[in-house]
Amino acid sequence: GDVIHRMLTATQYVAPLMANFNPSFSRNSTVQYMDNGTAFVVQWDKVYLQGKEDMGSFTFQAALHSTGRIVFGYKEIPVPVLQISATQHPVKAGLSDAFMVLNPSPDVPESRRRTIYEYHRVELDTSKITNMSAVEFTPLPTCLQHQSCEMCVSSELTFNCSWCHVLQRY
Repeated sequence: GDVIHRMLTATQYVAPLMANFNPSFSRNSTVQYMDNGTAFVVQWDKVYLQGKEDMGSFTFQAALHSTGRIVFGYKEIPVPVLQISATQHPVKAGLSDAFMVLNPSPDVPESRRRTIYEYHRVELDTSKITNMSAVEFTPLPTCLQHQSCEMCVSSELTFNCSWCHVLQRY
């Protein structure tokens, strides 16, 4: 894609395994998704690496639960992930989020400069990605789960409870 697309996909992803996969190599290769209202699951089934089809097929999935829990499941990983070349495409596993800001460009008054700020990333140790393995991410509690200042302050969670001028509450 264009530069913005490449910049955003470098910083915004939920990736059980990001590599140069070619789902069109085999008729048996599929990328499927399912949403049952409480979980959204994407499965890469029997996909091959572009130009490295002799390595074998990969089968893995990502499940995003409505509770915030994320599970990456790995069924078939035919080679160690560390052996996958990142020359043509980055090889990553994990989560990352970012946002883009359009700022006026000082050089050209009518144009805008795009700046992407990555604010959080969790990278998996790819040596741990093997056949029949899984990784589970559980969300940390936040003060937004509390309905009153009293509940937040008396919570055993370790927050610095402070006044939010936007919500007009602690």
